[in-house]
Amino acid sequence: MTILECAPARAVSRRPIRRLPAGAVDCHFHVFGPQDRFPYASGRSYTPPDASIGDYEVLAEMLGFSRAVIVQPSVYGLDNSRTLSFLYESRIPARAVLVLDPSVSENELEALHESGVRGVRLNLVFAAGLAMTAAAGLADKIRDLGWHLQFLADVSQIEDLKALVSRLDIPIVFDHLGHVPVERGVHNRGFQDLLGLVRDGRAWVKMTGAYRVTAMQTPPYDDAAPFVEALLKTGPGQLVTGTDWPHPSITVPVPDDTDLMDMFGSWVGDAELRQKIFVENPERLYGFDAWPT
Repeated sequence: MTILECAPARAVSRRPIRRLPAGAVDCHFHVFGPQDRFPYASGRSYTPPDASIGDYEVLAEMLGFSRAVIVQPSVYGLDNSRTLSFLYESRIPARAVLVLDPSVSENELEALHESGVRGVRLNLVFAAGLAMTAAAGLADKIRDLGWHLQFLADVSQIEDLKALVSRLDIPIVFDHLGHVPVERGVHNRGFQDLLGLVRDGRAWVKMTGAYRVTAMQTPPYDDAAPFVEALLKTGPGQLVTGTDWPHPSITVPVPDDTDLMDMFGSWVGDAELRQKIFVENPERLYGFDAWPT
């Protein structure tokens, strides 16, 4: 299997045109390396360049994020040490979503909860991720903690999405607009099922990674806008967003992060809606304290 060598993130050089609301939460990003200290899983699909905590803190300050949710990437498999290091070392108030073995103990889960972990990720796109078969067992273990399961999956490829979510009986978060390639359109069954789940308050969606589903090479990724519009119309109380920094394993040129924030600002211009997506919804989903007004 060929392992993709990823390009590094671009240095952020300016602030977004539209200022983020106070207390904004970046709900999706990663840190990587150095590889001699945090080795990658042998079955990975890609190798990222180093992306340090300090690098991320510079980005967050420039873009206007006050809080963050770090997500375990597939390249580390079940070794969450690099992701957890952010909770221990960063100056930014943070939560984390990990990849955990289904055999994880109750004591381990309680310790992780105390450190700031609030969810478990199941990766169905890249190698070295946790398989769907683990979902039910993990859901049973984390339900009483108030955690969620997070799926990196193309919802148009999941048979009977609504039944799956119903069986799991736990909050479900879907990455990257549901990861549906734009050519399949918003009317495909999987995305329509996702909209139904969002409408009923049974699922959340991260409005991130438009470059993972687009047919365009550079932002703004206008062909992803119909998916964003459908989600905003259906369930604004179930949506969060973030940077997906440093943009690992993508098939388009690495975008400028401020351009991405400006693109999102053009999609979501209403101040009350931005307050909900950047601040209030993440506080509900990840258990952050309410930002003082």
